[in-house]
Amino acid sequence: MLNLKVVTWSLALFGAVSFTVCVLYGLVVPASLHMTSFLEAVLPGFTWLTPVGFLVGLVESFLYGVYAGLVYVPLHNWLAKRWTASEA
Repeated sequence: MLNLKVVTWSLALFGAVSFTVCVLYGLVVPASLHMTSFLEAVLPGFTWLTPVGFLVGLVESFLYGVYAGLVYVPLHNWLAKRWTASEA
């Protein structure tokens, strides 16, 4: 059984760190290799290289991770309980 709090926080922080890495990557590589259009499409309100846009993207990435954890853990635990009980 997975711990809801641990998995949710892990996925939320993973999303926030991944977003930050994507932005840093965009600052280092040429414009033709940027993920700007993808980030702007996936993260409503995100605007490339503005402080507010960065904060919006960071919060949304964090919340996407929270959502993933809140959906994944109960599904995993339910399926694990159901299939483990049927095997016993």
